[in-house]
Amino acid sequence: MREKKSFLSNIDRLLVIIWLILVAAGWANIYSVSFNDSQLSIFSLSTDYGKQMLFIGISIIVALFILLLDAKWFVAFSYWIYFAVILLLIGVLLFGKTIAGSRSWFQIGSFSLQPSELAKFATSLALARFLSTIDLDISKIKSQLLAGLIIFVPIILIFFQNDTGSALVYFSLIIVLYREGMSGIFIIAGGITVVLFICTLLLGVYWTLGITVALLFLIWFFGQRQNKKSLKKILITAVLAISVIFSVNYVFNNVLEPHQRQRINVLLNIEQDLQGAGYNVHQSLIAIGSGGFTGKGYMEGTQTKLNFVPEQKTDFIFCTIGEEWGFLGSSLLLITFVFLIARIIIMAERQRSSFARIYGYCVASIFFFHVAINIGMTLGLVPTIGIPLPFFSYGGSSLIGFTVLLFIFIKQDANRLELL
Repeated sequence: MREKKSFLSNIDRLLVIIWLILVAAGWANIYSVSFNDSQLSIFSLSTDYGKQMLFIGISIIVALFILLLDAKWFVAFSYWIYFAVILLLIGVLLFGKTIAGSRSWFQIGSFSLQPSELAKFATSLALARFLSTIDLDISKIKSQLLAGLIIFVPIILIFFQNDTGSALVYFSLIIVLYREGMSGIFIIAGGITVVLFICTLLLGVYWTLGITVALLFLIWFFGQRQNKKSLKKILITAVLAISVIFSVNYVFNNVLEPHQRQRINVLLNIEQDLQGAGYNVHQSLIAIGSGGFTGKGYMEGTQTKLNFVPEQKTDFIFCTIGEEWGFLGSSLLLITFVFLIARIIIMAERQRSSFARIYGYCVASIFFFHVAINIGMTLGLVPTIGIPLPFFSYGGSSLIGFTVLLFIFIKQDANRLELL
């Protein structure tokens, strides 16, 4: 057993520095979006950048508090934290405030709390605790169902809040299950389902059906067509694929909300609506494109200053970076996020504790999903589903939630040297 040192002695300083850089850069961009000549103090709580400064201060305090705790505390109380946040998700359905069509917020004076942001680290803790159970075999159906239950409870509760974007984030945790030994067939099946969904909307039911059947026949004919097991797999795949194809129109027209259908149609170029569902993305592309290679300069973005892009300080904060810092600034930000995620994965693989390793992969998966989808929707590559860019988008719940998510892992990593 190694001799214990200061609570700051073993932490990964590089990861902390990246966090500080992202938080500082995020605040600077929120300041650029929100500033006007009549608002001078950066500490004024009547401004968005003043409130974000307060949230940063709270995040620093929370981060230090996490580092002071014993790393084993998070293992011991992981299920209790999960159940507490689940109660908050239920409570917000009953007593929460509706903002932008989502009943996802507790109103506390002039501030709001979004439990779904806290549920990310709580679900990660519970999943890590379950998957790190001795003798657990994730390849067994029972283990997969229990792990799925941990993930799907918050998904369902958040979905009922009419916050589809936040609910979809938890599907990224399937990467964790795959890393721990679950068959990759589920990821492949999910990808195929998305492709069939899109093809059915673009080509229609019968064209998609014909192409799918033809492809499956060719796979069987040029594969192991003498193998009866191979034929059985092809037939099962065909039945499942046909079921998906014939259910697309029902799901699209009866399950999705009208604004969700419209956003998908705009994304797939089925319809044009530059004044409605496609307005945000259209203005976003103008803002990013106008930045050119080096950008217009800090606080010099005309699209930003004239408020052409709605929700620019939250879901579309990347537009500010693209317009003011150009291709160079946007690329640097992407590289920083890639380095952050890669660093977390490398650190996860060096853990001596399976709990810490699994939790690290949860953190990496959630960050990857947020970065990919948020930037993708500002570029018109994915539907607008309304999820924040970590450490950049305005909001206390988001900033504090991501900080807790990251620093719990930093604490777990610091503790690895204490383990035999």
